[in-house]
Amino acid sequence: MFGKIKKVFFTGIFGVLYISYIAQFVYVLAYLQGCQEKVIGLALLSVEWLVLIAARYLSKRSSNNAQAHSNGFRRR
Repeated sequence: MFGKIKKVFFTGIFGVLYISYIAQFVYVLAYLQGCQEKVIGLALLSVEWLVLIAARYLSKRSSNNAQAHSNGFRRR
């Protein structure tokens, strides 16, 4: 039960973060003036994207590890 709630919660959170990323991308391209400001904004967004991807990877990895060890079977 808790696993399903956790899965729905994290899926929702990552969905909101992806939408937020797209909104920030549009803001940088449409509303910032000057080429240097746009490049800095896109650089910061690329760092944010890498953090988002890493968090998603670690979330899936920890979820898979928890499922593998939840049935009482241990590898040696």
